Amino acid sequence: MKTLVRTFFRTLRTVLGPFMLLKERLTQPRGVNRAPAAQAAVDLQCQSMALYQFSTCPFCIKVRQEMRRLSLPIEKRDAQHHVANRDELLQGSGATKVPCLKIIDANGHTQWLQDSTAIVTYLRARFQS
Repeated sequence: MKTLVRTFFRTLRTVLGPFMLLKERLTQPRGVNRAPAAQAAVDLQCQSMALYQFSTCPFCIKVRQEMRRLSLPIEKRDAQHHVANRDELLQGSGATKVPCLKIIDANGHTQWLQDSTAIVTYLRARFQS
């Protein structure tokens, strides 16, 4: 039974995945325009973040769309197909749940923020003008 359920969802992802990615590409929001100095400061802050994600996860798409809207160059790490990224996510956050935003603060402390709504709320509070 477990194999049947896994096969069903794998097939569903295979069939729907390309349509989800096409919709994401066609509905990309425009990024905010900041002064060059302000964008450089945002770029610098984003270097201490990484988004662990699956390409066709609808919650990950939600976070990526918000990153585009806010013009945030946060590194995206594929936790679905890259074992090293998945292992780092599991070790750091305690689960392989995506999306997950890894944030390293100025003191070097690492915070793992899970749940797409929490991530979007955090990004808006920190970067929205």
